[in-house]
Amino acid sequence: MAGAIIENMSTKKLCIVGGILLVFQIIAFLVGGLIAPGPTTAVSYMSVKCVDVRKNHHKAKWLMPWGPDQCDKIRDIEEAIPREIEANDIVFSVHIPLPSMEMSPWFQFMLLILQLDIAFKLNNQIRENAEVSMDVSLAYRDDNFAEWTEMARERVPRKLRCTFTSPKTPEHEGRYYECDVLPFMEIGSVAHKYYLLNIRLPVNEKKKINVGIGEIKDIRLVGIHQNGGFTKVWFAMKTFLTPSIFIIMVWYWRRITMMSRPPVLLEKVIFALGISMTFINIPVEWFSIGFDWTWMLLFGDIRQGIFYAMLLSFWIIFCGEHMMDQHERNHIAGYWKQVGPITVGSFCLFIFDMCERGVQLTNPFYSIWTTDVGTELAMAFIIVAGICLCLYFLFLCFMVFQVFRNISGKQSSLPAMSKVRRLHYEGLIFRFKFLMLITLACAAMTVIFFIVSQVTEGHWKWGGVTVQVNSAFFTGIYGMWNLYVFALMFLYAPSHKNYGDDQTNGDLRVHSGEELQLTTTITHVDGPTEIYKLTRKEAQE
Repeated sequence: MAGAIIENMSTKKLCIVGGILLVFQIIAFLVGGLIAPGPTTAVSYMSVKCVDVRKNHHKAKWLMPWGPDQCDKIRDIEEAIPREIEANDIVFSVHIPLPSMEMSPWFQFMLLILQLDIAFKLNNQIRENAEVSMDVSLAYRDDNFAEWTEMARERVPRKLRCTFTSPKTPEHEGRYYECDVLPFMEIGSVAHKYYLLNIRLPVNEKKKINVGIGEIKDIRLVGIHQNGGFTKVWFAMKTFLTPSIFIIMVWYWRRITMMSRPPVLLEKVIFALGISMTFINIPVEWFSIGFDWTWMLLFGDIRQGIFYAMLLSFWIIFCGEHMMDQHERNHIAGYWKQVGPITVGSFCLFIFDMCERGVQLTNPFYSIWTTDVGTELAMAFIIVAGICLCLYFLFLCFMVFQVFRNISGKQSSLPAMSKVRRLHYEGLIFRFKFLMLITLACAAMTVIFFIVSQVTEGHWKWGGVTVQVNSAFFTGIYGMWNLYVFALMFLYAPSHKNYGDDQTNGDLRVHSGEELQLTTTITHVDGPTEIYKLTRKEAQE
């Protein structure tokens, strides 16, 4: 009788397959650790204080901090007083990148973080719940002699969260507040060579705009972008893995359709998992090198969300289909309690992402965390998603416990079987447990490497060899889940080998005293597969 490949594969062959997958897993980690540079680079920018005394500030004029067309500059705010320069006439200008450098589409995205240098003054202290309002203009060009092209122009509010650790006395005037960094801007593509930011801090005492925010001395920005070298390694991995997963997925479904029965739920879910993995792997990012696709970050989040939702659903259904009881579970409706939290949590995170990165497609300075309503809304989505995740893991742990408990209970009947049959089913149970443990190991490795990448400095040095830990985490975990999906589709594809062909009829004859059933959810036209069947009698009793 035919079953899945994992049921008919010998332990030796299973170890060989596992060894080959382990070699590819090690290669995935080494590619990121030894070949790729760090995933991202952070660059600090200090704004230059330009003077713009035009009456109509809304008319487009781009103030350069340096170069042949540099603006009229002042070194500090105190210099503006004798020159009778008002706060509304000061523009903080930032050129990205630094002089003699260029941005590149290989950088993929650009994230800017804002740091304000605010001095303490007795007559100009930071009020409680103070909010700084900035008129920000963003422009780009691809040639040093070309005109700047406006990309965005917005009024950007940010709440100040500052503390002053010294006593608020006259002798401590001039010391700086300790302020939290603020999210400033995010764009999903770096399609141009040069970017220019002009930032104004308009003051209007009647409307209470920028009143009670202290004395802002300087504006600093930290730009974060993906390293071009890491991008090339990442694209190469996706290009290699896409045909690998696609070919095994087509092969798997072809073997399913060759059966004379319709596919069962577990087989459909494994195929859907392969589709979601292929969806992540397709290297559409190559097009971002030639096209200004600012939606790539949002698209990447959606692809990852679909895969993780599919993976969590697979774990639940995988456990349910091995529950070894008499309940019919060959329909997705039978898992609504477990799959429901996945659906609700995924939907909440999708709405949160649309409220953040979806809006940033038209306004790169937008952040849902800048307003009280936005913060409460974002926290509500995240809390609901967290609750759903906790419920899911409670269901999953309970189902895993039930599966192992039921297997242990069924093992007590194995001694009554013939020797060959007993050894066969002991091997099947061992392989099922092994696959469950591999799943837990993959999940644990993901968590462990994430924690390690967060607490380390980003690289380790052994002698003359530098290992990029963060890059190894990204490539290794990405490769691991691809190998996991590959192994599932290979091992759980229907086998064309009949188990009875390799054994004598006398050894495999099922006596009435040996009849026992693991589960009956996955059946062929000639009966249940070997891994789900020890026969029916005891389960029915």
